[in-house]
Amino acid sequence: MSNPTRPASARHGSSILVTGATGNLGREVVDRLQARGSRVRCLARRQMDPRPGVESVAGDLTDPALVRSALVGVDAVFLIWPLLDSAPAHDLVAELTATAPRVVYLSSTAIDDEAARQSDPIVQVHADMEALLHDAGLRPVVLRSDTLASNARGWAAQVRAGDVVTGPDIARTAVVDERDVADAAVTVLRAHHDHPDHGPYVLTGPELLSRADQVGRLGAALQRPLRFEAVAADLARSRMLADGRPERLVEALIAASVCRPESNRVTDHVERLTGRAAGTFARWAVDHAAEFG
Repeated sequence: MSNPTRPASARHGSSILVTGATGNLGREVVDRLQARGSRVRCLARRQMDPRPGVESVAGDLTDPALVRSALVGVDAVFLIWPLLDSAPAHDLVAELTATAPRVVYLSSTAIDDEAARQSDPIVQVHADMEALLHDAGLRPVVLRSDTLASNARGWAAQVRAGDVVTGPDIARTAVVDERDVADAAVTVLRAHHDHPDHGPYVLTGPELLSRADQVGRLGAALQRPLRFEAVAADLARSRMLADGRPERLVEALIAASVCRPESNRVTDHVERLTGRAAGTFARWAVDHAAEFG
């Protein structure tokens, strides 16, 4: 990629569509855009609570008519693709091509640009979406995010029940605070449309962490002796299915835990986009400790 630098000239009053607006990251993006005076339209599967200056559209990204309506008057789109298959995105991309907004796509740092196939279905769909957007001539700004710190919220029930967190282990990654990813996304969304660098930006936290490292830092924030115990893939699969998770998602998560290689990559792209260094998971744990109480 070209050397990323912080875009200087923001577009005030621009209209921005945020997909996945009710998720951990989407909420942070909406909050920041609203605070900076952008006109925000949110697209999510369920209707959001009313907020001043924020328009809410309830529906599915696979509905072309809904997408067409949501794109009216929009200058930029923050795109989070929610499915494990890129095929249903073809109609979405056609609508984006017809209206030609600035597209900022949230992808994954786990993509291997030299590989014919990616390590697991989650990474594969990100690679497929990047290719689909590029092939359509949209020239998306790609933000490849590492593991979001907010994924730790999935341990909250176990933390409330005891001091042991169990689950499938994964290779170490440079876990990144979703607030930093949101700040980076907002910077790019509000930049001039002709900003020359389309990435990919590789957004990481400042240190490589295993799940045991994360649980340990969460325990320190809670002043409790939390520890992580890895479980075999078969046991993890059966537990996730028993919790009601969709089978296809469970298989993708298991494949990621088994097949995804360790990443040793730590970048300064958060700082280059936002003007400040990426925060630590320990800081995230302190800031969110009440959610695990």
